[in-house]
Amino acid sequence: MNGSLLISLLPPEPLGEAAKTPPDQEFPNIFFLQPPMKRSPSRETQEGNNHPNRNPISLQVYAHNPDDTEAAIFYALALNSTAPATDKTFAQQYKAAAILNPLAEQLPEHPGIIHYIIHTYDYPPLARIGLPAARSYAKVAPSVPHALHMPSHIFTRLGLWDEAIRADLAAAKTAKGYVDKEHPGAESWERLHSMDYMVYAYLQTARDGKARTLVEEVNGITAVDSINMGSAYAMAAIPARYALERHQWKEAASLISKPADFPWGRFPATEAITSFARAVGAARSGDVVSAEMDAGRLASLQEGLAAKNTYWAGQVEIQRRTADAWIAYAKGDKAEALKRMQSAADMESATEKAPVTPGVVLPARELLADMLLELGRPEQALKEYETVLTASPNRFSR
Repeated sequence: MNGSLLISLLPPEPLGEAAKTPPDQEFPNIFFLQPPMKRSPSRETQEGNNHPNRNPISLQVYAHNPDDTEAAIFYALALNSTAPATDKTFAQQYKAAAILNPLAEQLPEHPGIIHYIIHTYDYPPLARIGLPAARSYAKVAPSVPHALHMPSHIFTRLGLWDEAIRADLAAAKTAKGYVDKEHPGAESWERLHSMDYMVYAYLQTARDGKARTLVEEVNGITAVDSINMGSAYAMAAIPARYALERHQWKEAASLISKPADFPWGRFPATEAITSFARAVGAARSGDVVSAEMDAGRLASLQEGLAAKNTYWAGQVEIQRRTADAWIAYAKGDKAEALKRMQSAADMESATEKAPVTPGVVLPARELLADMLLELGRPEQALKEYETVLTASPNRFSR
């Protein structure tokens, strides 16, 4: 079933009260000339909530300019960007799809429409609907790194690892050509983003050697073309997921943030990735003292984020609970360890990953299954592993 057919089966949504207030005479132009929006905590940036009136404002523009394609597209973008990460009904995504799919039929080569359709369906229950858009996007904008990368969001959701790798190889190559010309000596944040998706895909297909090559490259970076959440996340996540996915606990415990002079303090959620890997790695290596130090750092980072960005504060809290679970396990308190690990897994299941990442560096529910297996409960462990696969098809658990 294609996206348009699915959306056509949904009841029409009324525009609501917000649409009734006419915007100022020149308001549409002012709206679209604003700087790029800050994404909500459900998305990848650190800055916090969107402007509280972003959806009503974009709705007014759309309602009073119903034939304006760009107004419709930007309203759909606003719906996607402000969708709560905990809403498993995907209400705003369905509204966005109802706008974007008919436009895609009229303008099949409009890059913005395809881009936002992919974001709309970048969720496990919806990803298959976005597959046609994913497979068409690279042809529409073959010289744009992000356009070449975007299909891998859908391919990753569906466990189509070879397609994901091909998309990101093309994106990384194009990004490198651009940065070598415009910022010689620096690494492209766009390329780093694609590299993280590639490392994830390589690890799911047991191509550890190819993943290691990218890890070594990341560890040698001295400068990036843009200091942002995308570059920070990739540089933290790539070495962390490489160690954790392979269950190389001592390797994880010894990770440090690189490059050392990068302003990690501006991106506490990415600093937390390294602390998480170190804490779990140390706990599973039997070094409880070191694990507790890194778990304490996670608690501090989570507290600092709580007032600024509830989404990322929640992600760090999942990491803290996971670290505490394995610390309890290392201390011999198996019942408390299982309780904490279950809590982390349930909290992670209630939210969604951000587009900045192909997936968390190690799923909490998979770690719960690992713990159950070590406790001699294989049937319960199997159930948890199977649950992981419903959200991450073709994931390779070691």
